Parts: sequence; C-alpha cells; structure tokens
Amino acid sequence: MRLTTKGRYAVTAMLDLALHGGERPISLADISGRQNISLSYLEQLFAKLRRNELVTSVRGPGGGYRLSRGGHEIFVAEIIDAVNEAVDATGCGGTSDCQNGEVCLTHHLWCDLSEQIHGFLSQISLAQLVQRREVQSISARQSARSSQDGSLPLTEV
Repeated sequence: MRLTTKGRYAVTAMLDLALHGGERPISLADISGRQNISLSYLEQLFAKLRRNELVTSVRGPGGGYRLSRGGHEIFVAEIIDAVNEAVDATGCGGTSDCQNGEVCLTHHLWCDLSEQIHGFLSQISLAQLVQRREVQSISARQSARSSQDGSLPLTEV
C-alpha cells in the first residue's frame, strides 16, 4: 500500500490541530515545532485543507488555524482526499497498465483492497483519534518537549 508523506503529514497536522485548537487558533509554527514538519510544507498542505473547507484561518496577531467543524465531523479519508492523495494498493498506481501495458491478474484485487482501506479511513474521525489514550500520551510528551526545547520550528524540508 502506498500513502505518501503528504497524506501522512496532513493527517498528523490535522490531528495536532484537533488536540490543541480548543479556544484559540493554532499557528503552523506551533504544529511544525511539535510534529517536526517543515513550516513551508505545512503552508502548502493547509492551503489545500482550507480550499476543501476542513480548516479556517484567522489572520493577525494570535492568528492561525482552526478546524472548520467539529472533530467528530472530519474523517481521515476526507483529509487524505483534500491534499490530492490516494490510498493505492495497486502496483500500477491505478492506471491499469500493470503488465506490459495491460491489466494484471490481481489488479482488481488490489483495487478492491484500496477501496476497503479508503472506506475504513472514512469511518475514523479526528474526535475518535483524539480520544485514544496513546494519542493523548504522545501529544502530552510532544507538548512538554516543545515547551522545554524552546527550539524554533523547521523551515525547510
């Protein structure tokens, strides 16, 4: 199965936003620092997430991003789709030219698997992930490390 960094980072950043975005907007610099994702890369991802109405931006001092709706209404597959990512288990990238330009014997099996994975991810909301004990534990560790380090977030990939 292939899910590139773009999809993984988008889900990670949205989960970070769901965890930390309670009362105030969250800056991309904060997410970058906690998740060790390039600030410029986050800017590209959040432009797509904003266009797909998954986040809203708040300008000015203290600005940043918020989820556009409750975490129980935003699903992992929706995030992946918003950044033009696909969960693809085929060897041909879904082009149907797996074997010398033609469909291979197992092409439809891998297409079915891709659909099953997408369906599975369509049932997992950000709110469900936030409620997981291990997610909360990791988030607490990242927040503690980020506040202790006082380090600047990454700016380049």
